[in-house]
Amino acid sequence: MALAVAAGAFGAHALRGALLPDRFAIWQTAVTWHVAHALALVAVGLYLQRAPSRLAGWAATLFAAGIVLFAGSLYAYALTGERVLGAITPLGGVAFLAGWLCWAWAEAGSDPS
Repeated sequence: MALAVAAGAFGAHALRGALLPDRFAIWQTAVTWHVAHALALVAVGLYLQRAPSRLAGWAATLFAAGIVLFAGSLYAYALTGERVLGAITPLGGVAFLAGWLCWAWAEAGSDPS
């Protein structure tokens, strides 16, 4: 979460005006999804304390991977303009989706652990 806050502050103070408006919007999208899934990591961590679960553990791993792949690729694209980085972003989105599905499956009591 601290990295998400730092990225948001860096964008607001160092990048505003330095990036083209479309790239600044991409940076802001990365920060938004980074914050949301950093909070999801906190929540799933609290869930794991109450109900240890292999699926919930996978959810945490997938959320972290999604942050790196989705937000990380958007941060890099916003700074560099390298369009090839856009090919990585959907992998992060898939990781986010899979994380939410794992957590839902764990909460539904279907955890095979």
